[in-house]
Amino acid sequence: MSAQGIGLALLLLGVLLYAGKLVRLNFVPAQKLFLPASIIGGVIGLLMGPDVTGLLVRTLAGDQAPGAGGLIPADILGVWSALPGLLISVVFATLLMGEPLPRFRRVLNLAGPQLAFGLSLGAGQYVVGILAAVLILAPVFGLPLMAGALIEIGFEGGHGTAAGMRPVFEELGYPEGADLAVGMATVGVISGIVCGIALINWAIRRGHSAVLEQGPGEIPVSQQRGLIAEAERPRSAGNLTVRPESLEPLTLHFAFIALAILVGVALQKLLVLFEALTWGGDEGVELLGAVPLFPLAMIGGLIVQQLLQRFDRHRLLDREMMLRIQGFALDLLIAAAIASLSLTVIAANIGAFLVLAVLGIAWNIGMFIWLAPRIIPRYWFERGIGDMGQSMGVTATGLILMKIADPENKSPAYEAFGYKQLVFEPFFGGGLVTGIAVPVIYAFGPWPLFAVMCGLLAIGLASGLLYFGRQRGEDAG
Repeated sequence: MSAQGIGLALLLLGVLLYAGKLVRLNFVPAQKLFLPASIIGGVIGLLMGPDVTGLLVRTLAGDQAPGAGGLIPADILGVWSALPGLLISVVFATLLMGEPLPRFRRVLNLAGPQLAFGLSLGAGQYVVGILAAVLILAPVFGLPLMAGALIEIGFEGGHGTAAGMRPVFEELGYPEGADLAVGMATVGVISGIVCGIALINWAIRRGHSAVLEQGPGEIPVSQQRGLIAEAERPRSAGNLTVRPESLEPLTLHFAFIALAILVGVALQKLLVLFEALTWGGDEGVELLGAVPLFPLAMIGGLIVQQLLQRFDRHRLLDREMMLRIQGFALDLLIAAAIASLSLTVIAANIGAFLVLAVLGIAWNIGMFIWLAPRIIPRYWFERGIGDMGQSMGVTATGLILMKIADPENKSPAYEAFGYKQLVFEPFFGGGLVTGIAVPVIYAFGPWPLFAVMCGLLAIGLASGLLYFGRQRGEDAG
């Protein structure tokens, strides 16, 4: 496709995002569900595509009628489907950049219980998914055993990870897996908010909330609409660390991200070379070559961060600026992934899709109700609800639920959640474990990964129940 065509695809994606924001501003159900404009915009694009508008036109007027292929040209959809695989590396490269690593003891004492809880949720999603693939999805629906990783990719990983895994699924001969994963991520975000709010009301009635004594307070209308009041708007979205006449600060931070991704590319090539020189070869098993770039870009970001922290005496890297770039890339990624989603694939696999969705929701909610109060010694509900929300969609879902459950920030939920994410994200929810899970199942079958995940689940449960769950001091939170 020409550069002009790619530019047009990006422009139309921007229009979809603005349309999604207009819907969030004016459509009350979207406000009550706190649906991001990127998801709404992606759904608008999906409705205009060949599987909805195109299908309706073909049904009513025939295959040759104008609009039979939808209102969005196929080449535009092609660009949108390729964007997530590129943008996910930007998102992950920025995850740890500008964020100084905390002291280990502080992380262990405050975030240890939530690390154990998060590990149990994440590893358990693989255990449940692989069992479902072996017992139901493969024999009943004929899906490959790689489908056992879809719950963790879609729920724990979210839209970004699901879309970013598309090249891996395609390379391993299961392109439908990417569409199912994106669909799973959409189910996770919506069910996370709906179930989370229901659980907050349940906790208040049962006396499990240490903060709220009555129904959760009404979220301000401006927040529901996704607005910042004029009087509260910050003057800058980030700190300017260099003068624009020398180099635009945004450009400088783009350069840092480029360095991080290139380090990730170098690591990827080193892994491929290492594999070729060891167990790979001409007829060996290819495993590391199928690892996607984005978790390695996250490691690249950590390396660049540490180098800058050590040698950059001017402190040129600003965390807030990195967050703005990350958010921009993630919004484009989510809208493009949903708009280019194949509903035909989901419809053809609707039985398996529903099995995975129900099992994923049941696992997360069941573990939250049973495990969180036993593993988190203080403020278990306020702290656990964030991890449950994050494990069903995106980090923002967890933050929203924590805000509703603890509107005045009386518990250490936010701090503990942040520390937990620093340690957790490099592995699950799009990290190294997520990136390597599908290639491992493809190369060795489901049982090696199943055994490892059972072991990690046991570690999470044992450390939580036998150590962290017995703590009651202030250091425990």
